[in-house]
Amino acid sequence: MRVIVAEDSGLYRGLLVQLLSANGFEVVGEAASADELVARVDAAAPDLVLVDIRMPPTFTDDGLRAVQQLRARHPSLAVVMLSQHGEVEYATQLAQGLERRAAYLLKERATSTGELLDAINRVVAGELVIDPEVVATLLRRPRIRNPLDLLTDRERQTLSLMAEGRSNAAIAQSMRISVAAIERHIVSVRHKLGLRQSQDGGDSARVATVLTYLRHTGRLTEDPPPLRQS
Repeated sequence: MRVIVAEDSGLYRGLLVQLLSANGFEVVGEAASADELVARVDAAAPDLVLVDIRMPPTFTDDGLRAVQQLRARHPSLAVVMLSQHGEVEYATQLAQGLERRAAYLLKERATSTGELLDAINRVVAGELVIDPEVVATLLRRPRIRNPLDLLTDRERQTLSLMAEGRSNAAIAQSMRISVAAIERHIVSVRHKLGLRQSQDGGDSARVATVLTYLRHTGRLTEDPPPLRQS
């Protein structure tokens, strides 16, 4: 199997290269920065990359962003991301962005031959592997209450149809109830979602309600740019 190792620490990179070579892997390239990694992969087309998350130029998530870029161009590329601290947020981004043929390991675990080879084998087989310590940290986090859980079935249905862009009249027709009943549902929804009641119930209030629904259903991951005032 052809492998590229990307790690800005020459000492640690050398350790990984030595470990992989001793276990039958063909190391076809090394990289000390995210940009260098992208160039090496495009040139050598490896089967697998081992990548440090925190790499030059910014030492934040450059390795992760490089891997996401590479997977878009090389869908079959297997990925093992390495981290010194086991940030849950980066593991989550990896899982959401790559979904399969990827692993997130603490560096101390990657220096254990057995555990690294096991992770590589599972990744090549198509699995998503997350370091057990990171999973434990995630499970210890307090569950964030989803305000949508407070809604009745009718209120959730109303909100879902609002998110499809339907008017109150169209929602009422679909649910076979009155427009007045739909308006009451919307007022109740906004109260339960912690949104301030609008004086006129206009477009901005409706947009805020729908955006809140999309965020809590995972269909909107970033805040949109603020609306321009006319």
